[in-house]
Order: sequence, then structure tokens, then C-alpha cells
Amino acid sequence: MSNTNDKMPGNLTSIAEVEDAKLAVSTETSKSQSRIVLERFLRHKPAMISAIVLVLITLLAFTSIGYGPIPGWWKQSYLDAGAVVNGGKPTLSLLPTWLGGSGIQIGEHPFGQDSIGKDYFALVMNGTQKSIIIGVVVGLVATAIGAVVGALAGYFRGWIDEALMRITDLFIVIPLLVLAAVLGQIAGRGSSSIILLALMLGLVSWTGMARLVRGDILSLREREFVSAAQAMGSKTSRVIFKHLLPNTIGVIVVNSTFLIAGAILLESSLSFLGFGVQPPESSLGLLISQYQNAFTTRPWLFWWPGMTIVAIALSVNFLGDGLRDAFDPRHSGKRRRRAGLFAMPTRKEKP
Repeated sequence: MSNTNDKMPGNLTSIAEVEDAKLAVSTETSKSQSRIVLERFLRHKPAMISAIVLVLITLLAFTSIGYGPIPGWWKQSYLDAGAVVNGGKPTLSLLPTWLGGSGIQIGEHPFGQDSIGKDYFALVMNGTQKSIIIGVVVGLVATAIGAVVGALAGYFRGWIDEALMRITDLFIVIPLLVLAAVLGQIAGRGSSSIILLALMLGLVSWTGMARLVRGDILSLREREFVSAAQAMGSKTSRVIFKHLLPNTIGVIVVNSTFLIAGAILLESSLSFLGFGVQPPESSLGLLISQYQNAFTTRPWLFWWPGMTIVAIALSVNFLGDGLRDAFDPRHSGKRRRRAGLFAMPTRKEKP
């Protein structure tokens, strides 16, 4: 009997060889799931640009005026008042002289001065520090509470699920801004008002995370690896925290970034209304609230903290989009297919 390969045409043989070579290369360069997620995230240009912007804002805020006992490189203090120079106008100039500007210079007060002569750059950096701290603490607290509540509800189901979800619904029914305002007013009277306010906001911001984690746990608990762990005698806590929750890390990480952005905006809203950070502490929302009447006469007192809030919130949101596409590439694929579906057909030119 002749060999089967002798009867195959030459082109089929070459195709088979090419496929074998591709299979060998893919086998040699096999990657772990975490490596694949990282590479997808690094290819997401908006997320990478946002990460750079967020890192620069954070480094500028914490290194310029220092934090706690650590001194900063900026010579002005946000606590010291002085004489108002040139109406408190900003000395920052980025327009070269050959374009009709004053040249590239920073000056003594790049963001200007407030009504009593305080350096506004130092004030904005101090407010940025407080807003970032509140956002991170709220994100951590809300993520921890939401992940645990969602995991317990999804795993046990039954009356435990009903009780936890009704508590979740109770927090959802109450308007978040009203509930946060009451808790923020209580926290504002404490000595460590910033951390206490962040903890209070974290206690009311976990509901969305709990629902998302619960939905993932309900589907994961029916998988074979959970049944195998239970058959081997694993404790319930080990099944939940060692097997189930690590498989929801994508949902948890992505929604944590959105929680941070939402917490910064919520704190800014509360401080603007007078229920958040209280003087002598400061935050970006409080700066906008204090100088909202100066919008027409001294607009820089309004625009600098406002633009900082927008930059931080947009950067964190774009980071969340990048993480979502990295953990679940179906989202980006849906956008590409939707864009192709609604794209206008181009007219072919006649030769």
C-alpha cells in the first residue's frame, strides 16, 4: 500500500507544513492568563495615557507640598497667607514670546492667589491629596464589603441570599447623596475627618459591587472545580475565598476603578454642598464651593480645582475601560462590530 502523503497534492502538503510550524511556534510561546491580560491592557492606548496622567497628578500632589512630616519641593505653604500680588492672577505662562505671550515661566504663584494671599497651587495640591486619599479608601472599603456580601449571597443562596439582597436593596432605595450627606456631616465633626469620611462613604457605596459579584458567584458555584473542592472536604470559607472570589477578580478590579472615580465625584459634590470635608481641611470640591462666587472676577480659583477633578475622574474611568477590555476582550470586539455595522458604505470608484 502506498503512503497517503504520496497521494496528497503539493499545495496541501505545504499547507500542512505551515500549520505544523504555526502550532509549534504557538506552543513554544504559550502565555499565562495574567500575561495575556497585561498585554491587552498595555495595548489599550487611552488606558495607558490615563495611567500616565494619573501617576503624574499623584506624584505632583504628594511631592510638591509634601505629606505629613515629609517635606516637599514647593517653597510655598497652603497655610501661609501673604500680600496679594497683581490681583492674585496666576504667574504661570506657557506661551512663548514669539507667539505673543510672556514666555515660558512658572513664577511665584503659578495658579494665582486666593483672597487672603494663600498660594493657590499649594491649596489645589492639598485638595488633590485629600480627594485621592478619599477615593482610594472608599474604593478599598466598598470593594471589600461588596465582594464579601456578593460572594456569601451567591454561594449560600436561599434565605441568606434573600436577607443580604434585601439589605442591599435598602441601601439602593435611599438616595446615595442624601445618605452620604448625613454620614459626611457626622464624620466632619471628628478629629480624623478625612479618613472617617472615606470610611463612611465606603459603607454606602458597595451595593453595585455586591450585585455584580453575586451574579458571577451564582454561575461559578455550579462549575466542576467547586464540586471537586467540596468533595475533598474543603471548608466553606476556603471554597469562597480561595476558589470562587479569585475567579471574579476581573469584575472586582474593573468595578473598583469605577468606585474610586465615583467616590471622588461624590466627595466633591458633598464638599461643594457643605456636607463633606470641613475647614481647616481642604479638598477639590471644597475649593470650588469656597470660590464659586469668584467665577466671573477670578475664574482661576474655580477652574484649577475643577479641571483637576475632571482629569482624575476621566483618567480613572479610562483605566477601568482598559481593564474591562483586558479581562474580557468581547467588549472591544462588540464595539468594533457595532462600528462596522453602522458605518456608511463607501462608494467604489470606477476604473
